[in-house]
Formats: sequence, C-alpha cells, structure tokens
Amino acid sequence: MDGNWWKKSVVYQIYPRSFCDSNGDGIGDLRGIIGKLDYIASLGVDVIWLSPIYLSPNEDNGYDISSYTEINPEYGTMEDFDALVAEASRRGLKIVMDLVINHTSTEHQWFRLSRKGVEPYKDFYYWSDSWPGTPNNWTGFFGGGTWCYDSERKASYLHLFAPHQADLNYHNPLLWEKIEEILRFWLDKGVKGFRCDVINILYKDSLENGRKRLILTGSEHYLTLPGTHEILKRLNSVVKEYDGFTVGETVFVDIEDARKLTLPERKELDMVFSFRHMETDQIIVKWFKKRFSWKKFISTLSLWQNELPWNSIYFENHDQPRSVSRFGSLEYRQQSAKLLALLLLTLKGTPFIYQGEEIGMTNFDFQGMDEIRDVESKNIYSILSSIPLPEALRWRIIKASSRDNARTPMQWTKEKGSGFSSSSPWLGINRNSAEINVEAENEDPSSVLIFYRALLKLRKNCRDLLEGDFRLENNGRRLTVYRRGDVKVMLNHSGKSIRVEEKGKVVLSTYLEHENGVLKPWEGILVK
Repeated sequence: MDGNWWKKSVVYQIYPRSFCDSNGDGIGDLRGIIGKLDYIASLGVDVIWLSPIYLSPNEDNGYDISSYTEINPEYGTMEDFDALVAEASRRGLKIVMDLVINHTSTEHQWFRLSRKGVEPYKDFYYWSDSWPGTPNNWTGFFGGGTWCYDSERKASYLHLFAPHQADLNYHNPLLWEKIEEILRFWLDKGVKGFRCDVINILYKDSLENGRKRLILTGSEHYLTLPGTHEILKRLNSVVKEYDGFTVGETVFVDIEDARKLTLPERKELDMVFSFRHMETDQIIVKWFKKRFSWKKFISTLSLWQNELPWNSIYFENHDQPRSVSRFGSLEYRQQSAKLLALLLLTLKGTPFIYQGEEIGMTNFDFQGMDEIRDVESKNIYSILSSIPLPEALRWRIIKASSRDNARTPMQWTKEKGSGFSSSSPWLGINRNSAEINVEAENEDPSSVLIFYRALLKLRKNCRDLLEGDFRLENNGRRLTVYRRGDVKVMLNHSGKSIRVEEKGKVVLSTYLEHENGVLKPWEGILVK
C-alpha cells in the first residue's frame, strides 16, 4: 500500500454513543455502526474514526479510560469490534481509533497500583506529598486546580483535565513499553492509525509554578516540548510498521509548532488538528452577537494551507458546535451547509467529516442545564454561577459552546427516536430531526446529503483537488475565490446574490440550477 494513502482519503468520524443503537438501551453501539456501514460507504469516504470505545467509567464519555484493551460493554464486545473491522474492510473502509494517552481514569489498574506504591507503577503518574496545599499554581483545561489528594497514598496527583483523569508520567521509561503494547494490540487487529488526543501535552518538563495566565497557568511546562517530540517519534515508528497514519489533536500550536510536528523528515505526526480557524468565532463573539468574520476565517485557513506540508481539514467534531450553526446561516441552512461542504472538500489536505455534518445537523435545542450531560459544560456553568452574571447570559454561553451540541443522536428518520434508538436516548434528540434526517435527504435531490455524495465522487476523480496547490484569489466580506491547481472555487457566504466572472465551465453548484454570472445567497460553485 502507498505509505501516503491517507492523503487521498476522506475520514468520517463516528461518536459511537450517539450514532446508532442496535439493542434498544438508548446508547449507540458497535453493532449499530455495523448496521450503517452501507450508508457510510455510500457517502464515498475511505476511513472511519471511532471516538473512544474502550472500557471506561464514562465520567468524560470515554476519554477517561480504565482499560485500553477492553471494549466498553455499553458498545458491545471485542467480537463485535473484530466484526466491525472485517465488515468495514469488505466495503473498502479502514478503521482509525482514538488514542488517549495523556491520562487514564483513576479506575485504571495502573493508577490503582500506583496509589498503593506498587512497582513499576508507582511513578506512572505525577505524585506530590505537598498537602495541605498543592505543589504548584497550575490551572486545568476544565477550570480550577490540577491536583487532587488521594487518601490511600496520602499524596496528590496531577490532572490537567477532570480529577478522575490522572496524567501519565512519561519520565518513567517503562510507561512507553506499556503504550507500545497497546498500539500493537490494536494495529494487529487491523486498525490503520490513530487520532491522538491532546497529544502535544504529554511531556511535563517540571512541576514548577507557572506564569499567571487567564487560562492554563503552568502551560509553558508542558505545551509542545522536546520530550513530547521524542515520544511522537517512537509512536510514529510503531504505526508506520503497519502502514498506518497519525493525526494529532494539538492544543495552542502555532505554525512553527505544527511544522515541527508534521514535517515528513521529522517522522512524528502525519497531520495535526489546528484550532486556529475554529477560534475565529471565539465564544465572546457569540455572547454579544457580533458578526462572524468570514474574512478572518478564510485568511486563517489560507495561512495554514500554504505553510504546512499537509493539513487535516475539519469544521466539526465531538468537541465543537455544529458548523452550520457557527459559520453558516440557519435561514439558509441547506445552502450554507452545502457551501461549507464545498469548502471542506476542496481545500488541500485530508478532510474529516463528523457524523451528521453530511445532512446539515444543527446545534441542540435544549432548554436548560438539566438536559446537558457534558462534564465540561457543567464545570463551566458552575464557574459562571460564581460570577454575577444573569442566568440568561450564562445559558447563552453554554448553548454557544457546549460539546453536547455535536453529541445529540444521529438523525436517521423523522419518527420518534429518530431511528437512533427504540428507547429513551442517553442524550436528547434535536426537535428538528423531523425535517433534518437521512431518510428525508435521501429522497431530496437538493439535499445536503446528496450534495456530499456528488462532491465526494467528484473529488476522488479530480487530481487537482487531491494534489493541487492552494492559491487564494479573493477574500472578501461576502465572496471567497481560490484555486486548487486549475480548479476554481467561488463561495458567496452571504444572504444576497453577487455578480461574478466565472471564466470556465461550472461543474458543480450548491444549487440545483446555477444562473451564469450570478451566485445566489450562500451559493458555491466549482469551475474548471
């Protein structure tokens, strides 16, 4: 197989808990995914990325792992997983796993032995005898401090995320041996790579106090350090034995950091998920209803397109609100969702589509905090409750930022339960599922789903879209124009029509009928 096969691939991310429930317990599962493989293959994607399916107490929906080599019974069995890999392969689909190795659950056997002081696990985590008080002033990703006292060991352990997610100590050389065993366990099962969770914060160079910051005090002691680069080289060497690929979720990286992580000659990561374009509508914009700047969005994308050897392209995932609700227009939901698809699938890089994005799913329509399940949202709401803010404003912040926006169950049909489950789902289903669902869009030639299929087919057969350089020609408030090789893409990201000079044949439009020389509201075209 071509070692760079992933450059010509499109990845479809599945959040298993919310994809399809096969046994009626309200939770999506592996058998549910198997039952939808024909649908996934019909999209024209090549790879399925699974969010964590490992054994977990689910304090953070699987990102708190208690065993790396067992399947969470809520999702099924290892036999189900093996069947998924085999059935996916029959359809030409590869499986990529989520790799969460910055921390484990405090219920992991390693942590249980570590708190007892059992070798070699005693120092698999960061421990401090400083109590009462904490050894440093660091603050965490979910807010608050980063140390939790353990009464059994009579010491405190580091957790950059929630207290039940203890950070692993990569100063211990035996830890890497265990991590390598985990990698090989899944690669031997046919997995073709890993999405690496918060992968650029693995190595902590010290536990000294950090410079005071508005957020993440102490981050200079763990963000993208030389020690992490060395770990990633070891990770890469194992994955490449199996012709796999790695994409890293990398927090607070700039262009220089990203280049060091992804330059082929450094042999670390194949791609990174940058957050810079996703930060162009920082939450404060939503609070005060300021206008989202497409110009800033496109200029940020353009910078990364030209500065990195290869990009991962995404507008949605399990941690981000829905793209049509952020960057599009709910008044023109169908048209703007298709325009975002055109942008996503014509940029240089490997595109990542998140479940439901291909039908234009929107942010949730929950009415209050009692309907929220996300631990991060609950922590943020608790912090906001200590500030004298009106309740309506606190709720507006959560509605704009909550990870539950992307975690509502997949909308398959218009019936009760939306075809996701025959019983009450673990998280509420959007009320608009009666109109926005796979079944309805399959029958509508103007739908977002039909457009995705057409565009994915076109992309797969267009060398310019697979290999061509990116050149931005116009970045305006209402109009964006760029080229990939000899292909030109024109996007009208506004609610008004725009006159344009096409100078070529329009081979695809986000409208069923295109009027020459005119881009209708939220119309995008591909010109050759």
